[in-house]
Amino acid sequence: MSMHNSGPSPLVTLAPRLREAFEAQHYDADTLMAILGDDGHDALGRGEPVPVRRAAAGTGHTGTLIRLLLVGDDCPRREAAAALAPVDVDEAVAAGLLEASGDSVRAALDVRPMDLGAGTRWMISDLDGSMRRCTTAPDHVLGVGHASLSLLRATPTAPVDTVLDVGAGCGVQAVHAAGYARRITATDVSARALEFAAAGCALNDVDVELLRGPWYEPAAGRRFDRIVANPPFVVGRGTVDHTYRDSGLPLDGASETMISGALAHLAPGGVATMLASWVHLRGEDWRSRVAGWLPDDGLEAWIVQRDVADPALYVGTWMRDAGLDPRDPAHATLADDWLAHFKAAGVEGVGFGFVYLQRTDEPTSLTAEDLRHGFDDPLGDEALDHLSRAAWLRRADVAASRFRFDPATALERVLLPTAAASSAPAHDAPAADEDTWREAVTRLHRGGGPRWQHEVDEASLQLLTGLGRGELTTAQVAGLLAAARGADADALTGEATALVTALVRHGLLRPVAGNP
Repeated sequence: MSMHNSGPSPLVTLAPRLREAFEAQHYDADTLMAILGDDGHDALGRGEPVPVRRAAAGTGHTGTLIRLLLVGDDCPRREAAAALAPVDVDEAVAAGLLEASGDSVRAALDVRPMDLGAGTRWMISDLDGSMRRCTTAPDHVLGVGHASLSLLRATPTAPVDTVLDVGAGCGVQAVHAAGYARRITATDVSARALEFAAAGCALNDVDVELLRGPWYEPAAGRRFDRIVANPPFVVGRGTVDHTYRDSGLPLDGASETMISGALAHLAPGGVATMLASWVHLRGEDWRSRVAGWLPDDGLEAWIVQRDVADPALYVGTWMRDAGLDPRDPAHATLADDWLAHFKAAGVEGVGFGFVYLQRTDEPTSLTAEDLRHGFDDPLGDEALDHLSRAAWLRRADVAASRFRFDPATALERVLLPTAAASSAPAHDAPAADEDTWREAVTRLHRGGGPRWQHEVDEASLQLLTGLGRGELTTAQVAGLLAAARGADADALTGEATALVTALVRHGLLRPVAGNP
């Protein structure tokens, strides 16, 4: 680990011995789950201390660490000293890890074990107020929340040489990158965040270059195989109330800055993965807005919108995130100003999602789409597959190519009762199937990844059935169907090519090896 400053802080110096204590007392992700169980772990996530405290009772020094560092209880100094050995309690207080009051100590920071995919990692952050009341300071260092975890699952983990983490915060993305990268550089504008990131890296014995500065500025002139970023993307009034979420730029300027600046820092073929927000303005398609942030050349972009919030919900959510109660008259003015700012700008909603950018040597190509339904598989592997499919589509002659269905592709037919069946008296004899059911929709459904669905009609299904065996090209199948139907072969080939392109883009059809 390296930082461009006068030397490591007391918290960083403490970290290696803190790791010794954690390893000795099995303060790790697996033990934590074994002690708490599913119910206790869920209670921890909800910020309910009593079930966690009860589960930790009688579990020795590990239970002491759980009550001290996760629940935030006051613990007798003697118990804390035994659980933290070889760390000296007074040294931990001096480093800012603990607070002392008489013969008791309590946590001043949150230190928790997590499994980020490569065994236990410990992350250090400010207390978030979930277990005991505390204020959110302007330089608050956020822990590993839902946004960080979603970015972890959305980040490709194929091995690379170099990674740049922009807006490192507590360092969770940089520590995660140690599992797939040889060299990691992380930046943040906040000195406090970099101190916590340095301590987290030392605690996990991970070597990361830490640089202070805004956006891409600390890495000027350098290029990386992978960029990962959880920037301060909150759409606000252009002020900075909390550095972990507020950029100081108006509306979605933070996301524009990150997206528009990525190309200059990507190595050839490199991929950027980031969280971003964009406003939905009256009379403007959000896709067009995001497209305007991309350069004309050099990128393959995949923008995935996971959610859209109306202005009132958005403002209320982020006020509570900062510990502000919108019902409190002292805070109501902020909510009113925020909503007035949105109205003046024509904001009708705020979108949120993932952005994937890959450097190419071709004109920029963009796929921007909604992915607002639920799915289980991590999006990181899917992102690389999507970019690979997009690259194939840029160069391929779809009409002259052959395809097979992806093994996870399923055909669904949704049938609803006919009017006659739903109104027939119960004592009537059963009707024939065709009198009972009518087909409402037919769709192809991909069982893995993002679980894409495409509705198809019978004519399209007939085409795909002939194509999916991998023996004939799109144009050949379309030509056979055109002859059978007395239709125009060129027109049908054009329609078939558009359908196949959409299905390939979503991974329901796969090109057969040996295509031109």
